[in-house]
Amino acid sequence: MKFTKTVKLAFESIMSNKLRSFLTMLGIIIGVGAVIILVSIMDGVTGQVTDAFENFGMNNITVSITSRGSTRYVEPEDMYKIIDENPELFTYCTPNITLNATVKSNISSENERSTVTGIDETYDKINQLTTEQGRFLQFIDVDKMLKVCVIGTYYEQTFFERGKALGETIKINGEPFTIVGVLEEKADSSENSSDQCIYIPYTIASKMSWNSSIGSYTVTMADANNLETAKSVLQKELTEILGSSDFYKIIATQEILDELNSIIGTMKAALVCIAGISLLVGGIGIMNIMLVTVTERTREIGIRKSLGAKKKNILTQFVVEAATVSGVGGILGIVFGAVVSIIAGKLLDITIIPSFFAVALAFSVSVAIGIIFGYLPAKNAANLNPIDALRFE
Repeated sequence: MKFTKTVKLAFESIMSNKLRSFLTMLGIIIGVGAVIILVSIMDGVTGQVTDAFENFGMNNITVSITSRGSTRYVEPEDMYKIIDENPELFTYCTPNITLNATVKSNISSENERSTVTGIDETYDKINQLTTEQGRFLQFIDVDKMLKVCVIGTYYEQTFFERGKALGETIKINGEPFTIVGVLEEKADSSENSSDQCIYIPYTIASKMSWNSSIGSYTVTMADANNLETAKSVLQKELTEILGSSDFYKIIATQEILDELNSIIGTMKAALVCIAGISLLVGGIGIMNIMLVTVTERTREIGIRKSLGAKKKNILTQFVVEAATVSGVGGILGIVFGAVVSIIAGKLLDITIIPSFFAVALAFSVSVAIGIIFGYLPAKNAANLNPIDALRFE
């Protein structure tokens, strides 16, 4: 029998028992759909995490320092010296000082509890920030300890009308600061987003925090491929200043991202394995229904064998039928998984595109399961004695 004829007979068998065929496929549909949904969601999460880290700067290194008291500490000039002496490794460096502050505008009685960040004039280049109105902080602001600030659009929207914040004054812990710049909107000016930010010169922030030592610096590498060399230089210089490597930590953005991607990859593999259980259950369902089918069609098998059909013909017929059932189930599972993935992306506000790898893998596995689990019933059918099969009631 030609293969096309075998496939045609398989479809005719499926259509003759639509409900039973659908219930048989259900495990495959759910399994394939689950694999596609989970892989697509995890890929979307990975993409979102990567985008977030790219906003921070993939070439960045964070240096956290614990002061050893009045005799050993790292000053901004020490960090700037390291950067200037290694231009082939580093481009920028900024101190980071975080203040928990009460913020109030000069035209509103409303107060906001906020995190204010003290930085230098290179922070916008390090973190790829764009000023929509006015300017970013400049060297003279830092050097002269000028009370100026750059705000995100959340505070522009909260305290002023859009486009009217420039030149106005806000009070940070009671100290008046003139707004010299408004950053470009990134997150719809929503609360607790990247738009809820206030930047002031680190020299002023240090004075307001009553802490002369700065515990955090962000350094930008000239080339991310030189990460290990850059870390080695920083370790050498900082150890000389502080006397021990126990008083600082050096963490690269790329290392954090790699670690997160590794964790997400492990989670993805675990979830796919769990979803794969549905495929296994679906395969058992196919085997069960094919055993029933062989029993129901015993006389048909006897007639075909008496007319000259060989074992391989019977074997091929039932294996193809099982593979067709699982293949159709796989196609329906792909459609189901793709639709649910897109809906999930909209609900979770994540860009989700059904993974081609997941689609190909899930469909291939579903067909393979049909062949594997359909082989035993097919073998039983092929081994039937034609005389016994004809006498079967």
